[in-house]
Amino acid sequence: MAPPRSRPRRVPALIVHGGAGATPTDGREELREGVRRAVLAGWHLLAEGGRALDAVEAAVRALEDHPRFNAGQGSVLTARGTVEMDASIMEGDRLRCGAVAAVSRVSNPVTLARRVMEDTPHVLLVADGAHAFAREVGVPEIDPATLVTERQRARLAAAGARGTVGAVALDRHGTAAAATSTGGISGKRPGRVGDSALVGCGTYADSTLGAASCTGDGEAIIRVVLARRALDYLKEADDPHYAAKVAVDLLVEEGRGGGGLILVDWRGRMAYAHSTPLMPVALMSPALAEPELPF
Repeated sequence: MAPPRSRPRRVPALIVHGGAGATPTDGREELREGVRRAVLAGWHLLAEGGRALDAVEAAVRALEDHPRFNAGQGSVLTARGTVEMDASIMEGDRLRCGAVAAVSRVSNPVTLARRVMEDTPHVLLVADGAHAFAREVGVPEIDPATLVTERQRARLAAAGARGTVGAVALDRHGTAAAATSTGGISGKRPGRVGDSALVGCGTYADSTLGAASCTGDGEAIIRVVLARRALDYLKEADDPHYAAKVAVDLLVEEGRGGGGLILVDWRGRMAYAHSTPLMPVALMSPALAEPELPF
C-alpha cells in the first residue's frame, strides 16, 4: 500500500532485539552473531528501498529460525512440555496489524501474523483457529515436536526462563513497522498468552511517531500497555532515548515487572532501554558500515 505522496523521503533505520531474558553467562558471542544476522536480513531489504514491514518480518524470521532465541525453533516449553508461540506485526501508515497466539504448528509465527493482517478482517487468531487459517492460506504446517529442543527441555526443569524477539524499522518512504515473537515463559500454563500477541502492549507502530517492540515480563507489559505508552512519551519529549528509559521505568514501577524495548522514531532515530542485566540488540542505518552491537 503506497504511502502518501507528500511525505518526504526518510533515512531508513532498523533495530532488533533478542529478548530481555538473557544473562551475561548465556553465550554472548552466539547472541551477538544471532542478532547481527537478523538485522542484516532486514537491512538487505531496507537498503534496496524496500518496505519496513518486509524488513521487520525478515529480521524476526531470522531470530525465529535461530535455536538460541525464545521464538520459533528456540521456544521455551509449557508445563506440559509443548511449544505455544505468540507473535504480532504492525504497519504504521494505516495502523494495519495482525497477531497469532498459542500456535504450535508453524515455524514462523510472525509470517502467520502478517497473513492475518493482510488476508482477514481480524487482528488476532489463536490456537486451532490460527492453525486452520494457516492451512487455508498455504503456510506450511510442521510437527510441533520438531520445535522442542533439548536445551529447552533442560530449561523447563529449571523453569523461569523467558524472552522475546522483535524488530522495528523506518523505511525511505517514511513508513514505520514493528514485529514481535515469543515462545513465552518456560513452564507456563498451557493457553497462557503474553504481551507479544497484543497490539499496543508488545508491539505498536504509528508512522507519525515511530515504532516499538517490547520484551520481558508479559503480564507487567500488558498492565501498562507498554509499546503504545512508549510512543506517547516519544510524542511528548521528541527524544527516543528518553522515551525508552521512561517507558522501562513505567514497566518496573507501575507494571511491577522487568524487561526492555526498542524504538525508532519518525526521523529514523533509534533507541533502546532495559531493566534486566542483558538485552541483545543490533542496529543498522546508512551511517553504519556494519551492524552496531552495543552489548
